[in-house]
Amino acid sequence: MLGTVPHDPMSVSVIIPCYNARRWIGEAIESCLAQTQPPDEIIVVDDGSNDGSGEVVTAFGDKVRYVRQANAGGCSARNAGFALSTGTFVQFLDADDFLLPTKLQHHCSVLETTGAAAVYGDWRHQFHEPDGRVWLEEPKVSGRPTDVLEALIGGWWVSPAALMFRREIVEAIGGWDEGLPAAQDRDFFQRVAMATDEIVYAPGCEAIYRRYGAVTVSTGNAKRYALSHLQVSEKAETLLTEAERLTPAYKNALAQSYFLLSRNIASFDESRARSVERHARDLDPDFRPSAGAIYLACYRLLGFIGAERVARLKRMLVGARFSPGHVAPDS
Repeated sequence: MLGTVPHDPMSVSVIIPCYNARRWIGEAIESCLAQTQPPDEIIVVDDGSNDGSGEVVTAFGDKVRYVRQANAGGCSARNAGFALSTGTFVQFLDADDFLLPTKLQHHCSVLETTGAAAVYGDWRHQFHEPDGRVWLEEPKVSGRPTDVLEALIGGWWVSPAALMFRREIVEAIGGWDEGLPAAQDRDFFQRVAMATDEIVYAPGCEAIYRRYGAVTVSTGNAKRYALSHLQVSEKAETLLTEAERLTPAYKNALAQSYFLLSRNIASFDESRARSVERHARDLDPDFRPSAGAIYLACYRLLGFIGAERVARLKRMLVGARFSPGHVAPDS
């Protein structure tokens, strides 16, 4: 349950959910302490780790507030941390990610100057290969969509570490959805965008999102990924319908999302995939799938399931590699 906590003007809380992140949590905390504008508090909620993560956190002493709870998931840990926090501005940071030195100062300044409810910036992947190599991808430039909500519904994404929120907006949307096994960050930002259009873009890469194999909540299980994102899209459609805000633009964005998800679902449940794809077309009769020319030709000639079977065969023959949960972009 989210409570209203007295807070100091322009203070900053960093909330870090942690589950078996002993390898990374120290660097996440150090990146907060090294900020040009250090946070007023760092709260780490240990979600039942059994790898000694707590020992790393408590070694920072009174620089970090450490709380341990029985394993209940990342969203529960984030909500617990938020309930304990006091900051006007809130930075959620996953235990295996980290911030660059000017992140908090930059985003606090933007929120204070603009009065916005949320701010987001750019970010980049840091890859950790099985052979020990570590390398940084080029920055992901988030950009400024004409309609942030429409972009989010359609599949646009910003790393959670690249965001910062005003306390009141987190309270207004009721915090993180603890019923979602994946796609939690997409749902959270999407509901923020439904609640306010006071969201600003602050150019500049100031957050690092680690990738180290198929271990993230979103990519660790393709079925969980697809069904969780489907749940988020269905939730958005319901909320927009109830609010009488399901405009043609939002219908088209939802149709694009449903279509891409139907392609993921087809790999393990063709019947359900066919139903989701049909819903995309019913939702927006003018919908046109975003896919490569070969796929679209098969789609027209063989139908959705036929096109998916051809795409799967192609991937097998050429040995295409793509992240779990995502169809190959040229299939």
